[in-house]
Amino acid sequence: MALNYKAEFASCRLEAVPLEFGDYHPLKPITVTESKTKKVNRKGSTSSTSSSSSSSVVDPLSSVLDGTDPLSMFAATADPVALAAATDSSRRKRDRDDNSVVGSDFEPWANKRGEILARYTTTEKLSINLFMGSEKGKAGTATLAMSEKVRTRLEELDDFEEGSQKELLNLTQQDYVNRIEELNQSLKDAWASDQKVKALKIVIQCSKLLSDTSVIQFYPSKFVLITDILDTFGKLVYERIFSMCVDNRSVLPDHFSPENANDTAKETCLNWFFKIASIRELIPRFYVEASILKCNKFLSKTGISECLPRLTCMIRGIGDPLVSVYARAYLCRVGMEVAPHLKETLNKNFFDFLLTFKQIHGDTVQNQLVVQGVELPSYLPLYPPAMDWIFQCISYHAPEALLTEMMERCKKLGNNALLLNSVMSAFRAEFIATRSMDFIGMIKECDESGFPKHLLFRSLGLNLALADPPESDRLQILNEAWKVITKLKNPQDYINCAEVWVEYTCKHFTKREVNTVLADVIKHMTPDRAFEDSYPQLQLIIKKVIAHFHDFSVLFSVEKFLPFLDMFQKESVRVEVCKCIMDAFIKHQQEPTKDPVILNALLHVCKTMHDSVNALTLEDEKRMLSYLINGFIKMVSFGRDFEQQLSFYVESRSMFCNLEPVLVQLIHSVNRLAMETRKLMKGNHSRKTAAFVRACVAYCFITIPSLAGIFTRLNLYLHSGQVALANQCLSQADAFFKAAISLIPEVPKMINIDGKMRPSESFLLEFLCNFFSTLLIVPDHPEHGVLFLVRELLNVIQDYTWEDNSDEKIRIYTCVLHLLSAMSQETYLYHIDKVDSNDSLYGGDSKFLAENNKLCETVMAQILEHLKTLAKDEALKRQSSLGLSFFNSILAHGDLRNNKLNQLSVNLWHLAQRHGCADTRTMVKTLEYIKKQSKQPDMTHLTELALRLPLQTRT
Repeated sequence: MALNYKAEFASCRLEAVPLEFGDYHPLKPITVTESKTKKVNRKGSTSSTSSSSSSSVVDPLSSVLDGTDPLSMFAATADPVALAAATDSSRRKRDRDDNSVVGSDFEPWANKRGEILARYTTTEKLSINLFMGSEKGKAGTATLAMSEKVRTRLEELDDFEEGSQKELLNLTQQDYVNRIEELNQSLKDAWASDQKVKALKIVIQCSKLLSDTSVIQFYPSKFVLITDILDTFGKLVYERIFSMCVDNRSVLPDHFSPENANDTAKETCLNWFFKIASIRELIPRFYVEASILKCNKFLSKTGISECLPRLTCMIRGIGDPLVSVYARAYLCRVGMEVAPHLKETLNKNFFDFLLTFKQIHGDTVQNQLVVQGVELPSYLPLYPPAMDWIFQCISYHAPEALLTEMMERCKKLGNNALLLNSVMSAFRAEFIATRSMDFIGMIKECDESGFPKHLLFRSLGLNLALADPPESDRLQILNEAWKVITKLKNPQDYINCAEVWVEYTCKHFTKREVNTVLADVIKHMTPDRAFEDSYPQLQLIIKKVIAHFHDFSVLFSVEKFLPFLDMFQKESVRVEVCKCIMDAFIKHQQEPTKDPVILNALLHVCKTMHDSVNALTLEDEKRMLSYLINGFIKMVSFGRDFEQQLSFYVESRSMFCNLEPVLVQLIHSVNRLAMETRKLMKGNHSRKTAAFVRACVAYCFITIPSLAGIFTRLNLYLHSGQVALANQCLSQADAFFKAAISLIPEVPKMINIDGKMRPSESFLLEFLCNFFSTLLIVPDHPEHGVLFLVRELLNVIQDYTWEDNSDEKIRIYTCVLHLLSAMSQETYLYHIDKVDSNDSLYGGDSKFLAENNKLCETVMAQILEHLKTLAKDEALKRQSSLGLSFFNSILAHGDLRNNKLNQLSVNLWHLAQRHGCADTRTMVKTLEYIKKQSKQPDMTHLTELALRLPLQTRT
């Protein structure tokens, strides 16, 4: 009844088919032409304008303070689309150019501000002055003369400076931050609504806050918040003036000179500087002018170089040393942005700071600290953010001679610890490293009052992590530093320093020194469970150690490494450390290992990760842990000691039973081990080898039922059965296949795939198709009759409850027909070495073929019965598709010389076309194929069949 495969194969020949090329080609580029018309509306000023030819003397600030400033008049006459495009293009180019003024090796201020805000906090109540506005002169503004307008604007500013404001008291730190953010937004809103006077008032008001040191611990954070507003203001002013230099005919070049700026831009720029010069108080006048320092580019080539020294001198008028040093930090910050080449001014700020540094210990500061109840050790750490920034600016690309001079000047101040710490924080790491012993000598001579030496050693250690000291000094440096660190009594002080110097030790010394350091850490952090407050630092120590010890046999031979891990007693932290270790192992372990030291240590680490899993553990976390543990399992190899390898897998199964992906990996590993064993021991110790393979098979058979995923179990039963079959373990293979068959009824209708519920029938169909391919070569058991596994599988398929309106059952039956057709061949398509399949066992026996044909008839009857149930309007299309599919199966696998089969194929052909639901194109191609095949030898019977297969046309 089945087609002869050998004759079919002999008739198959490759045929050359000419390619037709048209305009379309899949690799041809696609061109899309898009046309857009963009409309840009620019809001102009609503204020009245005045005649530019007025003979009266007008205050030079009038064009700024009046609503109708030169920019508004300029914008009113310019083409808005061209102006917006030109401005935006120039701004993008200019931003790229500004970013390239200093190199990427210069750490920007933005990197520091977050750390400052997080570190300098307070629980004390704060106060802030908010501008309340003035109603004076509001009425009838539109009818005022120009001179009256100017006078009104000036009076508004004077009114603000003289107290038209409200003081908010008893603010928490978060309330204070919120108010500052509100002021920043008010500045932007005022500017957007063309209220330039209000914007200036807000900036002046905020700048005044920098003179207030009433809550001194919060001052560095206040500085960050206020200078954010100043930066916003400076950018708004600069962009406004720059836009005046752009019209629809030209664009200001990237590196423009004052000659490129028009008179309107210059006049507006001067007006801003004149108004700022009229601010009465020193601190707001300094900060606001510094914020728009860049605008000098519109006035003069030497404007910035002339203003920087003047602003530097202005700071000398600020009496409070803390306020003064932050003002210098802001000036250096602005200077590095607009003119980093003007080093003299930066250096001048540094030297001026050194001259006034002794004020810190003066009576004024000491009295202030007494009033606020602040101790010197709490006061001095307020300086480093500003000092570090100043030193970073002056040391950027500075010659060695200048850095040496700065060091000498610091020495003359008595090697003040605060100053020395800032030098080590800001100067290049290479400069510090080459002079490490000099710095250690300076640290020894420092006065510790207010700034302890261990912080200086920490700063030195941070530099040595980035640059190497002279080799001859390395051991002495470590001894000198650790001599101070190990004497620290406070656990937090100790661990903050030890964490830095562990990296230096790992980098330059052996496991002996690292072990000594770890032992010292354990000694200091164990009493009173001090380690519980220092988990972040302890984690950093572990990361630094494993970053430098990629040889894990060396790492785990460090005696104190595992005791160090025992300090991580908080489960979440302990698991993170274990994940870090396993990630490093997977990344750096190049060769499989059987080192007992490594295995015992990593089994302990993996067990720690596994035991953290509970009902609340997220699936992503489980996947990550499984990935790490599986990475370890894959790297364990005992070579040809297969029994030891299997023992390791048995131990791993007991340790990692809660992670299904790990169990799956273990089953795959054991199956691979069984195959490798058979391959390597081929012809040798056959009895012992067979016993070992049966042990591997038993391992898999015992482990698979513990898995939760139904399709995971099904596929592993099939895979393990194939491995058993390949190793001639026929009874074990039958057991796997029977287990898979008995599990099929438990397949649910819906399964969870990546968090989404999906129908399971398509997955079941895929599994069964793979199963059928294996059953072809499985020999029948002598005690169970012909094709007993196929019969059992068909019974399960028959009894399975399929979804309504589903055709998967018929598709499965079609696959069964393919299997039965292959089983009826004299010689099967493929075999397993040393396994006699049914073609060898039965040798084409007529009784076997008769049983095969009976099964075929039973299955075909099931298919035809299902096709009859589809004779309904809503199911006709499915009937047509299934009928044609069944026809193709008979054509491919059946012997159409059989009259019944021939007539059935004709009936299916007509059924596919009966209701006009067939795909005519497919039918045409199928018929062409039949006619072509009929010309082959022994295929002439297809000629008659083709004549009985008409094509119906749709009318």
